[in-house]
Amino acid sequence: MPVSDDKPALDAILEKVLEAVPFQLTTDGGAEAARQRFRDLPRRPVHEHLRVEDRSIAGVPVRLYWPTEETSTTAPPPIVLFFHGGGWVVGDLDTYDGTAREHAVGAGALVVSVDYRLAPEHPFPAAVDDVWAVTQWVAEHGRELGADPNRLAVAGDSAGGNLAAVVAQLARDAGVDLALQLLWYPATTWDTSLPSFTENADAPILALDAVAEFSKWYAGHVNTREAPATLIPARSANLAGLAPAYIAVAGHDPLRDDGVQYGELLRAAGVAAEVHNAQTLVHGYLGYAGIVPAATEATDRGLAGLRAALHSD
Repeated sequence: MPVSDDKPALDAILEKVLEAVPFQLTTDGGAEAARQRFRDLPRRPVHEHLRVEDRSIAGVPVRLYWPTEETSTTAPPPIVLFFHGGGWVVGDLDTYDGTAREHAVGAGALVVSVDYRLAPEHPFPAAVDDVWAVTQWVAEHGRELGADPNRLAVAGDSAGGNLAAVVAQLARDAGVDLALQLLWYPATTWDTSLPSFTENADAPILALDAVAEFSKWYAGHVNTREAPATLIPARSANLAGLAPAYIAVAGHDPLRDDGVQYGELLRAAGVAAEVHNAQTLVHGYLGYAGIVPAATEATDRGLAGLRAALHSD
């Protein structure tokens, strides 16, 4: 894939991995086919020693991951609500099990991974309703889980980053304090005129046509010109007072400039927002942590920011 003179090429190790195990997020064959392709991706086991429990919170399936004493510097540990990606269509507790475990260890926190309802069977706002219901319950009852709800953060990747940004706004409005919103290559603006959507229209993992197709399945019934901030967080009339943000983007991702612009909007509203561009990586690079050194480094960087926010006194 050609790149401009000032844009680093795709990471060489990642390129070899993508050649060996090719994968593209698409809606081909319908929702179930898309989900099966995602489930079929090889995944390495990580942090298998963690205490893990499946349960239901506010009527929504969740999976809890407790950190070990070695990884959490305080007792009870802080809490991270994690919302998985997958275009609001694919992904579940199992396919994101390793990523949730990495957040629990990296942040030294209890991770609550939320199995929100998926589109197109359950379009917007079903996913928002689910993640917000779980967030509210955890904020009020976190001590029942053996954790500290006064040190609470949200994290999510891609569509989950969208949901995390939405929850951060709902939390502010409801008086729920968050230490951080960790947004991994999020969808926040719905503005495909941003340069990265053209530059990376045919990028690995996620191409521009898939962005449009998954968005249609999730919110095709919504007039995006009049869409609420619970769908398009960047459209909020007031971004002031939100939790600090760490926004991770990738150079070879159509959504790169989406995350960058949201960071600029947050800073303009007085919100502390750090944006990190992993210039040689692609959308979904969390899935290559531990395999591709550049992805490992970028993942560890974001998790270190999460840990710092949750364990600062």
